[in-house]
Amino acid sequence: MTDFLIKELVNNDIESELHKIGFDEGYCFKASEKFRYKNLKIFNLTPEQANILKQTALSVGADCGTHREVIRGNIEKSNAILGGSFSQLKKIADKLKFQPFKLKYLGEEISNTLNQKRTQKTKLVGILNITPDSFSDGGKYIEPTNAQKHLVELIQDGADIIDIGAESTRPGANEVEPTEQIERLKPILSFIQKENIKTPISIDTRSSVVADFVLNNGAAIINDVSGFDYDNKLAEVVSKYNAGVIIQHSLGTPQNMQDNPKYEDVVEEVYLSLKNKIDYAESLGLKNIIADVGIGFGKAKEDNYKLLNRIEEFYSLNYPIMIGASRKSLLGIKEDNNELKDVLTLAISYPLILKRVDYLRVHNVKLHKILLDNCLIG
Repeated sequence: MTDFLIKELVNNDIESELHKIGFDEGYCFKASEKFRYKNLKIFNLTPEQANILKQTALSVGADCGTHREVIRGNIEKSNAILGGSFSQLKKIADKLKFQPFKLKYLGEEISNTLNQKRTQKTKLVGILNITPDSFSDGGKYIEPTNAQKHLVELIQDGADIIDIGAESTRPGANEVEPTEQIERLKPILSFIQKENIKTPISIDTRSSVVADFVLNNGAAIINDVSGFDYDNKLAEVVSKYNAGVIIQHSLGTPQNMQDNPKYEDVVEEVYLSLKNKIDYAESLGLKNIIADVGIGFGKAKEDNYKLLNRIEEFYSLNYPIMIGASRKSLLGIKEDNNELKDVLTLAISYPLILKRVDYLRVHNVKLHKILLDNCLIG
């Protein structure tokens, strides 16, 4: 038997671990940065930028990987992987602020990434489908009185936002004309205004016409599952009302999005797509932005799980992240059993809650609220 006992630490709260071993109390917080590590992928550097970044990293004991031709200048652009402790990365960021080739801006971006603060508790977005053909509850809430009752139940169960959809966007679903969506939405929006309901209302629509109507009638957020691809006027409408927007990644349309979707690197491709859409939204003055990786929208099952397992990479977008996996086909349940689907959705949601995902879009708010209330997150 060895005289030494070793245990790997997976606790991210290194400061508390230092306290436990009797480390200097006054230096625990600062010292913890030396024990926290982060790897950053940096895109489209010139050879000059990449070489200086690598040398700066090496100077503080960190490292940086670049394309092998960077050192000879035989490549126009290179991505880079920069890795080190938080302490080292902060030093790199500070040093870059005095370097040429616009590297001071890279230093600022690295600092911003290190200073990101995650939400303390995941918020719940309750789903209200007022459609005849949604995949899990089509027709159940098409009648206004049923929709009103379920809206109140979702709020009572703990929903932080209610997301109302009048057009199904499940795989294979047909388009619904804006006029028909508006007619379906009128009764529930009138009820919300009449009852003076304060819970923020999001409307799940791809149409600028629908968006204009609902934002003028009490809605606060537009949830565009196409990410501005379906209607190029939608972002302008959201900007006009200074409203919130959920920008989702989707490949194709509901009619074809699951016809053998292909990616070289699904995480990176979805990330870059969302970044471009966010840049566009910002150019129009939009600030209240939520990003959604689009689980089930033009993704194979393995794509969905890669996105879920690496969701923390999307925090670098610097906007709240929403996940909508509730009752979807990635759960692997073919029979029409929503109770079983809700239980398995909880299994998907639990690690996302531990990773401090900002929003979960779910059908069963009550079960998720119980889970949230019992999650002790350090």
